[in-house]
Amino acid sequence: MTSYGLRARVITLTLAPTLIIGLLLSGFFTLNRYNDLENQLITAGTDIIEPLAIASEYGMTQQSREAVRRLISYAHRKHSDIVRSIAVFDSHHELFVTSNFHPNFQSLTFDKTKPIPLISTIEQSKNNANILILRSPILAEGQFENPTGKEATPNQALGYIAIELDMSSLRLQQYQEIFAALMVLIFGIGLSGFFAYRLMRDVTLPISHMVSVVDKIRRGHLDVRIEGKLHGELDTLKSGINAMAMSLSEYHVEMQHSIDQATSDLRETLEQLEIQNIELDIAKKRAQEAARVKSEFLANMSHELRTPLNGVIGFARQMLKTELTTNQADYLQTIERSAQSLLSIINDILDFSKLEAGKLLLENIPFDLQETLDEVVSLQATSAHEKGLEITLNIDPKLPPALVGDSLRIQQVLTNLVGNSIKFTERGNIDISVELRSSSENKAEVQFIVRDTGIGISERQQAQLFQAFSQADASISRRYGGTGLGLVITQNLIEQMGGEISLTSRLHQGSTFWFTITFQTTNMPLSPAIDVSQLQDKSVLLVEPNHQSAHIIEQQLLESGMTVTYSDHLPETQASFDILLLNISPSATVDQNQIAFLIQQGLAISTKMILGLPSTELALAENLIKLYPVQCISKPIIRKKLLQMMLPNQAQSMLLAAPEAPHNEKLPVRVMAVDDNPANLKLISALLDEQVMHVTTCSNGAEAVAKASQQSFDIILMDIQMPHMDGVTACEHIRASQLNSHTPVIAVTAHAIDGERERLLQSGMDDYLSKPIEEHVLHQLLVHWNPYTVSGTIEKLESPEDKQDKTHNPLSLSDGCIDWLMALKQAANKTDLAQEMLHMLVEFIPQVDQQIESALATPAGAEAELLAIVHKLHGSCAYCGVPKLQNVCATIETALRAEQSIEDIEPELFELQDEMAKIVQAADEYLG
Repeated sequence: MTSYGLRARVITLTLAPTLIIGLLLSGFFTLNRYNDLENQLITAGTDIIEPLAIASEYGMTQQSREAVRRLISYAHRKHSDIVRSIAVFDSHHELFVTSNFHPNFQSLTFDKTKPIPLISTIEQSKNNANILILRSPILAEGQFENPTGKEATPNQALGYIAIELDMSSLRLQQYQEIFAALMVLIFGIGLSGFFAYRLMRDVTLPISHMVSVVDKIRRGHLDVRIEGKLHGELDTLKSGINAMAMSLSEYHVEMQHSIDQATSDLRETLEQLEIQNIELDIAKKRAQEAARVKSEFLANMSHELRTPLNGVIGFARQMLKTELTTNQADYLQTIERSAQSLLSIINDILDFSKLEAGKLLLENIPFDLQETLDEVVSLQATSAHEKGLEITLNIDPKLPPALVGDSLRIQQVLTNLVGNSIKFTERGNIDISVELRSSSENKAEVQFIVRDTGIGISERQQAQLFQAFSQADASISRRYGGTGLGLVITQNLIEQMGGEISLTSRLHQGSTFWFTITFQTTNMPLSPAIDVSQLQDKSVLLVEPNHQSAHIIEQQLLESGMTVTYSDHLPETQASFDILLLNISPSATVDQNQIAFLIQQGLAISTKMILGLPSTELALAENLIKLYPVQCISKPIIRKKLLQMMLPNQAQSMLLAAPEAPHNEKLPVRVMAVDDNPANLKLISALLDEQVMHVTTCSNGAEAVAKASQQSFDIILMDIQMPHMDGVTACEHIRASQLNSHTPVIAVTAHAIDGERERLLQSGMDDYLSKPIEEHVLHQLLVHWNPYTVSGTIEKLESPEDKQDKTHNPLSLSDGCIDWLMALKQAANKTDLAQEMLHMLVEFIPQVDQQIESALATPAGAEAELLAIVHKLHGSCAYCGVPKLQNVCATIETALRAEQSIEDIEPELFELQDEMAKIVQAADEYLG
């Protein structure tokens, strides 16, 4: 502690008790004396007024004013030092006599509306704080008769006496007592301060000297000592400090010798470290060069392989635009799928490279689980059916239909696992199960299981499965093919999604792979529901040789409200059913004559017959549809397609129905759409024009706030990320306006990340709409927030089927970079609008390319500008049917928001430039 701190502490510990005790005692005794003086004055007044009240009884009874006056005058003169005035009032509160003149006798009277109290009262004057008023009743206690001869009633109040006491002298005496107490307190504090000063001088000055000496020792003056005579503990402390200084002096000499030796050793060590650093730097440069060469090799390999594959795929798609038979179209589609499989191998290698570099980013967007899994099963069905394998998909009905995650990576994982199962299975089943493990308010833990009846894996071989470029058996790569990267990529992808993967297997008895992932759930409608009310209580005969597949189909039909009768072969019965579903096993030899015989038997059982054929028998399905009144569906059975075929008035083909007519009835509401992207704003405006009567558009938040202050709207669609004023801020300003303080504001954003919906709703938004905008979802939101809609009658609009007949509509084809089907769907099936949106995107691409070149040339501080323009491009992609470009934009935008540098995302920027160049080149075909 410093000398100042010690001095302050001595003063505080000395004066504080004296001050506290002095204040308490002074306050206590002064307060008691203060109250005693007041009580003495009141007692003196009581001793005056009560005898006067007794003595005045006779005079009041006889109404003798002179007698009463003599009494009160004598009392006033005797106690004139404290009495200012004495007044006697009769029973009617009228002044009877007074000892002297008073300017306001009314202040001395009792309340005239109340009877006279029978006891004495004390009251502080309301006009003067130094005046005390005492009142005492004059009671008739004697047997006196009044002049009228009437005797007074005992204890009757004949009147009362009021005395006005002067408290000025009392106050002066009280102040003198307080002053005396303060003087005693100050004297005590001064005396304590004197003793504190003496104590501080005797203690703190030696300690300050010791501190000075210790500071000199600390700075290296080890020959300094404390001199002088001290007392008690201070002398002991002085001896200790001097002894410490002597020890430090001796230790300093020894330490100096040690430092000299250590310095010599350190010089030798530094020389060795410098040599090692040079060697490490050389090794680092070699490693960086090796990584660069590896990246160049992968990029070159990707380019060299993709170039011919793009030619194969492109010409195959060009052929698909011409008039072809079903078999020719099937062959060309097989060529395209084969080329896509080769591309998937290339993608595996590139994904593995990204995973090793830690640059593979995952999307987090809502997706329909049923459609995602149906697509995987449909793509793998042909490979399974070619080997005679049955492939099934069983989804837990308790699972929420919409999850938030990376659906493409989920498909990649399942495609790899199912593809491996098909590859290593010669007979039997490939069963895919999806189960709900647990669920909370907005999360769901989902387990995916892939079982096969293949060759199995031994325990020793299982340890090698998740290693790069390796397989369980060295001979497998020669027999079955494959890069050995699939399971490594699968494991890494699952771990990045926060899940885990494992397996159980026995040699020659099959394998079971399972992985568990926790997804966010969403209430956003992603796909239209099928109205199965017309199928309620319909009787269905299900003929399916495979029991696992039959169980799944039976459960799906029962959930739709139908009555199902199952058999593993076509029964010879005369019973009639509404629908007959006859499935042919992929392992069976398909003979057209035998199928024709089964069809004739089936038509005798039901007039509506659906034939489930392996996916390898498309040509057979076409011939059967032409020859017989049956419908054909490809196995594995997709629930949505099956229910659509079972509904009345459905076309007898495996092709999807034509798009339904859009809604023509417009809602009588005023809608304002706000978006800074011209393409997005144009599309939203076009979609709204078809559904509502009045549409107002704004290109920024400030303009929206200005229009909201001028006119009222029924619904506002607000983009979130805009320059100058974002959507949340604009919503706050609109809420503050009088015209639209209660107007529902719907957030429109392309970022469906975890918690984004909750964050926007908490910030003041009323609902949430993700990009790209689906027409039926927009319609449902408009109906839901329509202020003129009667509660309980909200219309549910089913979206039209998205796919069209590719044979007769060349623009419906999708190539590697532009998905025209998606573009048409996002433009409400309007070709001219889709072409205009694509044209606007192509015009914007050069600006993006210029910004990327600038950022690559001078990366320092260019992240913010690059993020803004990539976000704008991302929003434009959401309406032009360019999923690959959209995914690359999402990857770059996510990386920039995670504050990654431009050098870290340089490969992705090159990929973005490459994809934009493809879009510009491919757009000529659609723009004419």
